[in-house]
Amino acid sequence: MNRQLVLASASPRRRELLALLGVQFLVENSGMPEESDSAESPAQSALRLAREKAEAVAPRFPNALILGADTVVVINRQILGKPQDREDARRMLRLLRNRWHFVITGVALIDSRDGKAAARHVETGVRMADYSDKDIDDYVNSGEPADKAGGYAIQGFGGRLVAKIEGCYTNVVGLPVCEVAEMFRELGLVVPAAPAPCMDNAGRPCPRTI
Repeated sequence: MNRQLVLASASPRRRELLALLGVQFLVENSGMPEESDSAESPAQSALRLAREKAEAVAPRFPNALILGADTVVVINRQILGKPQDREDARRMLRLLRNRWHFVITGVALIDSRDGKAAARHVETGVRMADYSDKDIDDYVNSGEPADKAGGYAIQGFGGRLVAKIEGCYTNVVGLPVCEVAEMFRELGLVVPAAPAPCMDNAGRPCPRTI
């Protein structure tokens, strides 16, 4: 049986990715602060925040499926959030330069009617290129890093700073669509479209769809 779906996020990137599955959905900002806890692992933090976002929205829609998500960028167990200003974005990009890091997205799906829930997290390895300080300045001056975890957007100009990824590309953008499609099916939501448009920043198909 199909159900109403609510995305508990104001992120335009997550809206675009969820639309790839061909499902109809509403958007409702959870309003939850994205605060990490030093006692948690990065994956635990992403999962907790995803659940909190979904739980915050669930009472507003008593007969719906609520999807919450949270994405963190991690290097050496240090979580990089959204940069506070341009200098903070430069600091993050210098830290990431020519190194591997992980992008972790926690996803939580709650049935507000009966309380059933599904949750999981997805990790993608990302290797940044050996870009120059001028490349960093040019990118920061574009304004794109302002609201991006880790200070870059792989789907935008920031894709030029990425040398390689291992794992799910859409996870790095903000929502692992293959995993989300599986969660929908677990809770009885009809998914009319396979996530075939899932590509990496070089236009290669997601390894899970090959």
